[in-house]
Amino acid sequence: MTSKIIVRLKKESDNEAVAILIRDSLNVWYREHFGIKEVVPSVAASSVFTRVYDELDPNCCVVAEDAETGRLAGSCFFHPRPTHVSLGIMNVAPEYFGQKVSSKLLAYIVDVAERRNQTLRLVSSAMNLDSFSLYNRFGFVPRVMFQDMTVAVPEEGFPVDAPEGTLVREATLSDVDGIVALESSVYGIERAKDYRYFIENRAGIWGVSVLVSSANGEILGVMCSVNDPGSAMVGPGATRTDEQAAALIRYELNRYRGAWSPVFLIPTDAVELRKAMYSLGAVNTETHVAQSRGPVGPKQGVVIPSFMPETA
Repeated sequence: MTSKIIVRLKKESDNEAVAILIRDSLNVWYREHFGIKEVVPSVAASSVFTRVYDELDPNCCVVAEDAETGRLAGSCFFHPRPTHVSLGIMNVAPEYFGQKVSSKLLAYIVDVAERRNQTLRLVSSAMNLDSFSLYNRFGFVPRVMFQDMTVAVPEEGFPVDAPEGTLVREATLSDVDGIVALESSVYGIERAKDYRYFIENRAGIWGVSVLVSSANGEILGVMCSVNDPGSAMVGPGATRTDEQAAALIRYELNRYRGAWSPVFLIPTDAVELRKAMYSLGAVNTETHVAQSRGPVGPKQGVVIPSFMPETA
């Protein structure tokens, strides 16, 4: 039986239900497709999405509600930016699989992007054919492939090995303009608000580093990380070269010394970066693809996407 679904913006009172939905849908999907018993350990862990996004992008989550029972059948976050809209994490409650809930959520956000006259961007699993087909039917075009990697960071950490004439240091708020200019030239997107939020780090879970020229201080690369029970990742980031990206990833990995292993995504065409990560003992866990609905410019360097917040 198909339920009558109402699509609306999330309310603060929905947060616990959204966190439960995210936990359950992710655990069911990874258990059925990868045999992984549990990728999200608790509702407290999955609540990182509502906690972060209600601060970063309030009123930017759409939910699908069962009109008869009031239960949430699905949710999807979105992130409006000056240059684009990013499609965030989308989840459907397992008992509503097959009822086109995801299509209803996506249609709402496509309309948001169209009314803003902006490209809608996302990074989705290349191993989830259902989601690939959904985005394909809505007109998204695959652009960049990424391989998900993870590595255990030893207690002593990894040598950073910044390229000659550069150094890696902690980012400050005075770096935001330079970070924005770099990412704009590398990937054609602008999100100053995100970087200010990461650097301010009021939640105590973010790390941000920059690679700068030793000669003039020009920002040549940026890399972020998040360390929370609900998300342990390196990214987002952007650099000109593979060598620069490798130095920044190693710097951010060192925040996880002796802790659990973080995940990071690298472009499959970044051959030297891939070699550098394998040399650390990194292994592949999944593949993702950046897609867009609307025009985008060419990639002019190395882009490291993230799921917290979602970037494309």
